[in-house]
Amino acid sequence: MDHSKAEERVRELSELLERYNYEYYVQDRPSVDDYTYDTLMHELADLEREFPDLLSPQSPTQRVGGEASSSFQKVGHAVQMQSLQDVFSMEQVGSFAAKVHEEYPEAVFSVEPKIDGLSVSLEYRDGVLTLGSTRGDGFTGEDVTVNLRTIRSIPMKLRESLPLVEVRGEVYMPRESFFALVAQQEENDEQPFKNPRNAAAGSLRQKNAAVTARRKLDIFIFNLQQCEGRTFATHDETLRFLEEMGFRVIPNRRICRTTEEIADAIRAIGDSRNDLPYDIDGVVIKVNDLAMRDALGATAKTPKWAIAYKFPPEEKETVLREIEVNVGRTGALTPVAVFDTLLLAGTSVSRAVLHNQDFISEKDIRPGDTIVVRKAGDIIPEVLRSVSHAPGSVPYRLPECCPVCGTRAVRDETEAVLRCPNISCPAQLHKQLVHFASRDAMNIDGLGPAIITALLDAGFVHDAGDLYHLQKEQLLMLEGFKDKSADNLLAAIERSKSASLDRVIYALGIRNIGAKAAQLLCAHFGSLEAIEAAQPDEVAAIEGFGDVMAASVCEALHGTSVQTLLRRLLEAGLTMPYEKLQAATDTPFSGKTVVLTGTLTMKRSDAKKKLEAAGAKVSGSVSKKTDYVVAGEDAGSKLTKAQELGVSVLSESEMLAMLGE
Repeated sequence: MDHSKAEERVRELSELLERYNYEYYVQDRPSVDDYTYDTLMHELADLEREFPDLLSPQSPTQRVGGEASSSFQKVGHAVQMQSLQDVFSMEQVGSFAAKVHEEYPEAVFSVEPKIDGLSVSLEYRDGVLTLGSTRGDGFTGEDVTVNLRTIRSIPMKLRESLPLVEVRGEVYMPRESFFALVAQQEENDEQPFKNPRNAAAGSLRQKNAAVTARRKLDIFIFNLQQCEGRTFATHDETLRFLEEMGFRVIPNRRICRTTEEIADAIRAIGDSRNDLPYDIDGVVIKVNDLAMRDALGATAKTPKWAIAYKFPPEEKETVLREIEVNVGRTGALTPVAVFDTLLLAGTSVSRAVLHNQDFISEKDIRPGDTIVVRKAGDIIPEVLRSVSHAPGSVPYRLPECCPVCGTRAVRDETEAVLRCPNISCPAQLHKQLVHFASRDAMNIDGLGPAIITALLDAGFVHDAGDLYHLQKEQLLMLEGFKDKSADNLLAAIERSKSASLDRVIYALGIRNIGAKAAQLLCAHFGSLEAIEAAQPDEVAAIEGFGDVMAASVCEALHGTSVQTLLRRLLEAGLTMPYEKLQAATDTPFSGKTVVLTGTLTMKRSDAKKKLEAAGAKVSGSVSKKTDYVVAGEDAGSKLTKAQELGVSVLSESEMLAMLGE
């Protein structure tokens, strides 16, 4: 085939395949079978290989992803991608509608499902997709064009070649794709995603677009951001236009005139929630008239012409089959409800923590009960109450002895928790070693729960100190170890000998002392010797500490078992270095209290480090003492409280500018 005929055939195949994509992924009405589609796709790919100059970024063959990217470039949004104010009651919905009607009695509203995903922008120039980006902080996002091309319902070319069209949509992972992904992650012994929204966010930010393509993401378009060459009067008109252009727009929309009609629409959308193949977490109510929107305006973060009504957590009944008691690394006996599997907020759940005996007694929860379960924040399953007891049931009591080692459990007078006091308890030891080797502690790469189990079962390890005396010959005796894997683990253990003092303190697993508290402790005293010599009142004087934390530190470090372990670690060659970092004193954040909220484009831990290096104190809650709140995507109650208190709110890009980056 000569070049001109190849060019004509490539154009023909591209148009055919895009049409078939639209029929399959947008209209859900395929006109050809999979075999025909795949045959045409292979033909196009063969032609593009034979004539490389005919391959374009808009080709259907490019939806499968190409070379892995090392980073995502920052992208500024010409039109701010605002977040919506959340409301949680029909009274608040009515108040919003009433305020709009005070200024515009004739106003009508578009009521739409709120897809539980992540917001993106798609830009088309001369009808061709040129840029796809994440929302980021609303002003600046990340270029994820290559990954967005893998979503088959996103058109590569529009049906009308306008100079510029920018749309906003919600990328999500269908439940079927989510369940398949979780099953694969569990089979590969990977940490599974908690819910479809997290899975979609993680999949869209994959450095390798081929991975994104395999995750089978989808999208609904819900707003026209800007358009050159056409004008519109209403939001509903823009969505009908976008449908004509080939987009998959937000479904089940209703135009409502009164609060009663809005309430009916919300109830109808809520009733359909469990029947949908994707997750929705609420309903969006928008003024339909675009001129009214412009006149109503916006705050710094949210428009005044729209709100998001959030559904209350979904509650369902199930049967409690048993109460399982787990033993944690500090010896805590934690009761766990094991119940008939049910679907909550898009995921299957069959277990929920019951906390302690007081919790169980207060709710009178018994095995065999019919119970009500919900997901707190649509993530963590929790038992709300018992609906009815099974015939012949009796109140449940936690066992008097540790279910693993049989030692009599004790209850601390200051806590509601039963504990196994046996520090040699196998269950405690396993979890202690997992914690010791974890990333934020000693960061021993490759020393996971399964290998720790094998080491304990073989009798090679009895405490953390034994890790530093392991021999290659011992590892080779364990199933799965070869020369290279044994060498790698021993090298990781050797590297951990230079872990900083705060990591070692955290790795000890002292009750009430997390990674941040360990850093504060070391920053205050500067050395292990000084910490060991400190009295409880001296420790309690550290900002961020209290009497309980101080008592935990002193009790642990003065105790025989921790003292023995520390001596063994020092003898094994751990250096425990600590260099107190001097915070900057001449930055806009020096001495300021900052709260981070919402999803940032950088890791939350990285933002925290930058702020602390600039002299800021990063807090987890907003109060009158807060100086700044840095708000990312989907900022919630902390942002609302900051606005109520008059606290200065910064975008991520504004924070970085103040840091001089």
